[in-house]
Amino acid sequence: MASSLSSLSTMLSQPHRAVRIKFPKQHSSLNVRFLSSKFLEVQSTSYRIRRRTPVALRRSSTFSVKISRNFSQCHSRISLPSKDQIPSLRDFIPKATQTASASDVQSEPVMISDVMPRGRIYHETYGCQMNVNDMEIVLSIMKNAGYTESVEVPENAEIIFINTCAIRDNAELKVWQRLNYFWFLKRQWKSNVATGRSQSAHPPKVVVLGCMAERLKDKILDADKMVDVVCGPDAYRDLPRLLEEVDYGQKGINTLLSLEETYADINPVRISKNSISAFVSVMRGCNNMCSFCIVPFTRGRERSRPVESIVKEVAELWKEGVKEVTLLGQNVNSYNDTSGVDNLAEPAVSWELSDGFSSMCKVKHVGLRFADLLDRLAIEFPEMRFRYTSPHPKDFPDDLLYVMRDKYNICKSIHLPAQSGSSAVLERMRRGYTREVYLDLVKKIRDIIPDMGISSDFICGFCGETEEDHKDTLSLVKTVGYDMAYMFAYSMREKTHAHRKYVDDVPEEVKQRRLTELIEAFRGSTGQCYDTKIGTLQLVLVEGPNKRAPDRELIGKSDRGHRVSFINLPIPDKVDNNGKRNPKIGDYVEVHITKSTRASLFGEAVAITKLSSFYNTSHEEAVAFASRT
Repeated sequence: MASSLSSLSTMLSQPHRAVRIKFPKQHSSLNVRFLSSKFLEVQSTSYRIRRRTPVALRRSSTFSVKISRNFSQCHSRISLPSKDQIPSLRDFIPKATQTASASDVQSEPVMISDVMPRGRIYHETYGCQMNVNDMEIVLSIMKNAGYTESVEVPENAEIIFINTCAIRDNAELKVWQRLNYFWFLKRQWKSNVATGRSQSAHPPKVVVLGCMAERLKDKILDADKMVDVVCGPDAYRDLPRLLEEVDYGQKGINTLLSLEETYADINPVRISKNSISAFVSVMRGCNNMCSFCIVPFTRGRERSRPVESIVKEVAELWKEGVKEVTLLGQNVNSYNDTSGVDNLAEPAVSWELSDGFSSMCKVKHVGLRFADLLDRLAIEFPEMRFRYTSPHPKDFPDDLLYVMRDKYNICKSIHLPAQSGSSAVLERMRRGYTREVYLDLVKKIRDIIPDMGISSDFICGFCGETEEDHKDTLSLVKTVGYDMAYMFAYSMREKTHAHRKYVDDVPEEVKQRRLTELIEAFRGSTGQCYDTKIGTLQLVLVEGPNKRAPDRELIGKSDRGHRVSFINLPIPDKVDNNGKRNPKIGDYVEVHITKSTRASLFGEAVAITKLSSFYNTSHEEAVAFASRT
């Protein structure tokens, strides 16, 4: 035994080899102590291991490693003074060399997956597109940590990610329902495997990500061992470490918010394979502090990615065949890249808002704004379309509108959340504008870009909303004429200004009745927008077969975001000038609109073309028409 220990000590002090260690069978458990990485003290111990907090380790640079019976698994338990000061057993194993006798140590090259196997991942995402993009960032981080395999069903996974949304009660209820099922997979793992219901190698670790993780971290962790790891939106880089903590019998939690994290250096793993559209996050967080909104408390303060990192990511997407990119942010048009500002100590010039709007948050330093980013992307990628969501109406200075007007590949579609048509309600919501100011902005947008499509968000039954306030919202919908809208009954969120200051005094049945009335008003309004497109020529980016007639029709989106379907027939190919062919996914197709269903458009495909060619031709035809008149 003494010779074995001497050999092991020698091996662990030498680099660049991987080994397997075999101990005599009569020793069921050993406590191995490394002293300054050169001396070993080994003592026979009982099976039960007690985790200790060795204060003296900070002075002596020692640490303890528990090697279990099952030596081939190489599971170890380490008590560290800090993760940066002391290496783990994994750091020592690859450095060992074969100097012990063959009876005690067998040396052979081994793959890291053999030493430390990684689990398969299953993931679900709820909520906004920002959450989808976050999940892609998480998968990239996990891939770099060695977790390379994903599965389609949770029953086959060793790690289950659920990315959550905390905007409304309904979203959280869905998450709790799924957590209950994942808890069943954990608790009944052996019987599930025996009956063939589960094929995971061990009980799954359940990881809650996103906004709900930040908002309800304590409640989630206390939920009857339902969840193993809780990780907030700014802590995804810490996930591999948190998962290792679970191996040591602990629960992992990191919900700290950051003033700097943008994940700008991480190349997301795209969830949608072979897609012609993608989402790119350009900023995170929100400073608006609207009284109904939980986002500033779950996502933190605003911070923007450098322009160069965004351009680089879009360039990679273009190489992969992506034809349309949607830029994402909680308040995307307040984008402010200060990475190139020379002196951040100097006060910034005044931040220009939309006319008549105000903001509770003052911008300290002004860098490249959203108009600068859009202009750069539009110039560098002339055959790629760009959209963005979700903006705030206060951040539409004239420069941004002129960039949208002048660049053909910036889609003529603006999401302009109103939330309410009542000035009194808007004031309680702390939105920074009145009904009249909002309508003035709509008029300016359509004066500068006449064919601009506008969508919106609305909340029914906010604190103190009267029937007159509700009627003001209905009339706003009819006055503006939205292409699309997201409409919800109000749901009180903890931590918000409304939760602290107001009373949720509108009965639920009243909220639902008002929501129904708002939806009806919107349907009449949006139907008119679609009807005006009959007889026009629209450029449609083909996304795939129409699900209602997959064998006959293709479907895609127009510049304004309208869904357009058409019969899949051979048409002239203006791109390659080689006769006719059937359109395919990713083609830009000229479609003559012949019918409107007031929710989608139908037309006749005319030709396959390029994005730039279509708008250059349209501009030339418009100039020729103007000269004749």
